[in-house]
Amino acid sequence: MKSYVLGFPRVGEQRELKFALESYWKNSISLAELESTAKELRARHWKYQADAGIDCFSVNDFSMYDGMLDMMFLLGSIPNRFKDIENRTARYFAMARGDKTHTAMEMTKWFNTNYHYIVPELSANDDLNLDVSKIVNEYREARETVPESSLKINIVGIVTFLKLSKRVDGKINSLELFDKYLNIYSSLISELSKLDEKVIIQFDEPAFVTSIGNEELSLLKIAYDKLAVISNNVKIIVATYFDHSVEATKVLVNTPISAIALDFVLGEKNLESLEIIAKSDKKLLVGIVNGRNIWINDIKKSIDLLNKISSIVPKERIRVGTSTSLLHVPYSLKYEIKMDDEIKSWLSYAVEKLDEVVLIKKLFFGQALSHEEKAKYSTNIKSVISRKTSSRVIDKSVRQRVENFVFAPRENFETRIKKQHEVFQYPPLATTTIGSFPQTADVRKARSDYKAGKISTDEYNNFLKLEIAKTIKFQEDIGLDVLVHGEFERNDMVEYFGEQLNGFAFSQNGWVQSYGSRCVKPPHIYGDVSRPKPMTVDWISYAQSLSNKKVKGMLTGPVTILAWSFVRDDQPKSETSRQIAFAIRDEIEDLEKNGIDMIQVDEAAFKEGYPLRREDIVIYEKWAVEDFLVATAVVKPTTQIHTHMCYSEFNDIIKTIEAMDADVISIETSRSGNSLLKVFEKVGYKQEVGPGVYDIHSPRVPSVDEMVKQIELLLEVLPERQLWINPDCGLKTRGWAEVEPSLKNMVEAVKVVRTKRS
Repeated sequence: MKSYVLGFPRVGEQRELKFALESYWKNSISLAELESTAKELRARHWKYQADAGIDCFSVNDFSMYDGMLDMMFLLGSIPNRFKDIENRTARYFAMARGDKTHTAMEMTKWFNTNYHYIVPELSANDDLNLDVSKIVNEYREARETVPESSLKINIVGIVTFLKLSKRVDGKINSLELFDKYLNIYSSLISELSKLDEKVIIQFDEPAFVTSIGNEELSLLKIAYDKLAVISNNVKIIVATYFDHSVEATKVLVNTPISAIALDFVLGEKNLESLEIIAKSDKKLLVGIVNGRNIWINDIKKSIDLLNKISSIVPKERIRVGTSTSLLHVPYSLKYEIKMDDEIKSWLSYAVEKLDEVVLIKKLFFGQALSHEEKAKYSTNIKSVISRKTSSRVIDKSVRQRVENFVFAPRENFETRIKKQHEVFQYPPLATTTIGSFPQTADVRKARSDYKAGKISTDEYNNFLKLEIAKTIKFQEDIGLDVLVHGEFERNDMVEYFGEQLNGFAFSQNGWVQSYGSRCVKPPHIYGDVSRPKPMTVDWISYAQSLSNKKVKGMLTGPVTILAWSFVRDDQPKSETSRQIAFAIRDEIEDLEKNGIDMIQVDEAAFKEGYPLRREDIVIYEKWAVEDFLVATAVVKPTTQIHTHMCYSEFNDIIKTIEAMDADVISIETSRSGNSLLKVFEKVGYKQEVGPGVYDIHSPRVPSVDEMVKQIELLLEVLPERQLWINPDCGLKTRGWAEVEPSLKNMVEAVKVVRTKRS
């Protein structure tokens, strides 16, 4: 085994899993049909890897919804509140999505990626019951599909599983359950050892690329000292990724594991571990093809790095592969028939990365290249040069503007909020939504027909105006205080803006899984960014013309556009972010000039952009906050700036949020009661806050009483004058059948609370 892949995308090259899941949830197909689609996808993905020449690839990297959710079922770590659901499949999806009687489990970002995982709920009283049926079935499928290939079983490592979980029994530290879980992990190895004469298990421990402490390192040693010797025929790989794990590597080399997989793309400091690895007997899996981004690998540069590594670690103990799972990149470039040829030549999706791994492996180990491989290598060299020298990458006017800019801050919050209350006259517990409304089948069809030339621009715009008018009327009818236009013209909150900015390119089929069946198609930022013309002014102005109530202008902030795009890797992210900030600044200025004086600049991804290492955070916070201020501080004191953040723990960043100086921040809190809000009270946060009172990621409709209780919980923490009431997030993924009653109930709940308090 000389080459490997840490994991592969699972939604399918045409999003087959997404559509099968959504059909199953609508009762349009049976469970057997859903499982048949999943089985077909697994086989296809293994064959792609085998045909490319990958020597070892993964089993159990496939999931119907989420890998951490699968781990709960593997270990039998099922929260008590779901145990009344007898059917396993119904329980699985209820935990992920909720149902009529169960709220969904909390969901948050997988480290600093745009992938979301289900957060396990753990209790000391949980009865753990091992169930290896999923792994056994998929292992057998793989053996039948690619009988000659080496297989490794992907499992979330014990320390990472516990670190990413939360306690629901009144305790805080999930690591206190380590002994209990080590026993079930030990049983897991015993069971998996029966699968084959030699079994390889890849334990993913990305928690160790964060700023971990001595407790975690001690548990890491205890875990793999035990797990690696349970069965003689089991070989264990411990994999980390997204940054360096020097501290953990120092521990792992002194355990009986077989190999360590390290990320040498985003974890350059892993080079400091080479000496101790060389002195051990461990194999080193060198993650050298970027699993997090879509740019071509500079193969010559990779070979140079491998030669540097092999000057310390013996070449025979080195393996070549991806830095992370390829879950985080699109499937294949073969469907990108409309993309600019030059830009396309700079890209590499999951299938193309398989070829890069194999080419690098062969060149590094001195294996002969086929004629086709020689041509690919020659093309790679030319494309790397093209990307470095292309004139479309650099815009001197953009760079001069950034260099010459002098920042002027806004008037202080206490003064301007008084002026805003006088101007807007909104009541305490003002009601609004986060921005988007359902992207129905009709909306998607109209957009598709327009792009395909089946309807004219006028026909499409008239359709959008009707949708906006209906949505404005609905919001007025139910009594919302501040309205939105619904964002029907937007395919995505990042892609929509990227399509109108210079320096961005777009794919036709570059879908990446965000969670469950939810997929996103991130823009590709290849060059300097600027805004040629206004992007939202016409639509927001039209919506405002339909109502005497305030309609918020809706924009996406620079850090979120950055985080939810594939960003150029030829300059620091901070430089690209600053360029985007100026583009958003220009848009805000134009909105204000056109009478839009309540503007929401979403920074939903602000927290996920944080570096994983504590020592890198200060630098990130500085430029990220500055870019938000560059974008928003252009307005008058009476123009109100809103922002929105989701999936965030705010305890460690509350001062940074204050520094962003938004007038109103809406946050995602419905799955966590009022616990997230307490940090705002603790620090004496002065700005206004809109905590989500119901979960839009679940199809269930919350009752009035349920939301009354949620609002009362919020009022235990902050005064009503400081609170706005809104859903957790945008409503684009929900249907009108859920949105209408949910928002009506939300407005009614506010009326009930206001009446009680008056």
